[in-house]
Amino acid sequence: MNQLNPMTWQAFKGTLEQNPDLHLQFQYEAGKFVDRSFHITEIKQAPIVSVDCGGVMNSWTEVIVQLWEPPVSETDRSMLVSKALKIVNLVEKSLPLNPNAVVKIEFGNSKFDTRQMYPAEFLREGDSFIVNLVPDFTQCKALTRDQSCVTGAAGASCCRPAPEKEELELVSADGAACKPGSGCC
Repeated sequence: MNQLNPMTWQAFKGTLEQNPDLHLQFQYEAGKFVDRSFHITEIKQAPIVSVDCGGVMNSWTEVIVQLWEPPVSETDRSMLVSKALKIVNLVEKSLPLNPNAVVKIEFGNSKFDTRQMYPAEFLREGDSFIVNLVPDFTQCKALTRDQSCVTGAAGASCCRPAPEKEELELVSADGAACKPGSGCC
């Protein structure tokens, strides 16, 4: 997954549809998986409108799949990809999901603070279909457009170090420097 071009809902759903008979697993850190007895508690569609530090308006849509682990692991239960797709289809009957929306997975437990993550890669291992997740990230959209984010008339950028300013010395018409209390100003 390219951080500037995260996966779309259409691509995510299409990948799931190619693996309906596998057990769905999510890896949120290296070697750490959401418990196999997780539930998909909701699917949200969030339209985002923002103005970045360069003064440019941006808009996009996110589809967020929320996962929940039961307090006690249900060892005899795991979700097949086909079951997840049934939940998706149920949601889409009431809420048509934007196929071009950015997809995120929301998850947390007692050892991992709740956060939204991107699906980065998919792995087939035995009877499991593993979705590897990567953290959400921040970015300066102005810099990704090869622009600076102008914050004032002088063009200072909020994302780059301000250039050092040359200190000017005030000089009177006869060449004498103007100093406080000298009466020149």
